[in-house]
Amino acid sequence: MPEKAPSISIKNWSQDDQPREKLRDKGKAALSDAELVAIIIGSGNRDESALDLCKRILASVDNNLNQLGKLSIKQLMDFKGIGEAKAISIAAAMELGRRRRGEEALERKKITSSVSVFELMQPIIGELPHEEFWIIYLNNANKVIQKQQLSKGGITGTLVDVRLVLKNALEFGAVGIILAHNHPSGTLKPSEADKQITQKLKKAGESLDIKVLDHLIVTEKAYFSFADDNLL
Repeated sequence: MPEKAPSISIKNWSQDDQPREKLRDKGKAALSDAELVAIIIGSGNRDESALDLCKRILASVDNNLNQLGKLSIKQLMDFKGIGEAKAISIAAAMELGRRRRGEEALERKKITSSVSVFELMQPIIGELPHEEFWIIYLNNANKVIQKQQLSKGGITGTLVDVRLVLKNALEFGAVGIILAHNHPSGTLKPSEADKQITQKLKKAGESLDIKVLDHLIVTEKAYFSFADDNLL
């Protein structure tokens, strides 16, 4: 009786074909859907590599991840090489993706005025004992794509990495940004440094068609808006 051939494990693939290393070296976006699922299952069956098996599974649902997420554990186990543990791993990954999409939809708050910026940022920076400078990235519908802390502990022109702000804006697909920082002292008057930072980012963004829409100074109970005060 011939000896049973072992399943073809990812670790035995050539270096160029290993999806784990590809993700590490080239980033998540460089991998196909099948390669990402292959990382989840780790190995194929005696006749197929993990990647070939995942290509076959995806082909069965017309390469549609939404349809893959609808397959039951039993349906996944109908594929040779997919046992209960692998089927559960795939189902769990699909569910995480579904939940992430749901959370992203909820988090995309639309900015309609300086008040909505204050409502977004006051819980984050309004009561801090130190200064923090944040950037809010918006899409063309004025919905929040991302918000990020740029600096902490003080605000001077040297702490603002304009290239990083614009690099992130391009990566996020943002067309507008809003600056926000807090004044623990409670004063709402913008400093010269605040004004310089605003103009510096505004000028830098113009060449990339990325607009600085506002700059808010936030305190515990109130705010100052550069846009509302015609300082932009």
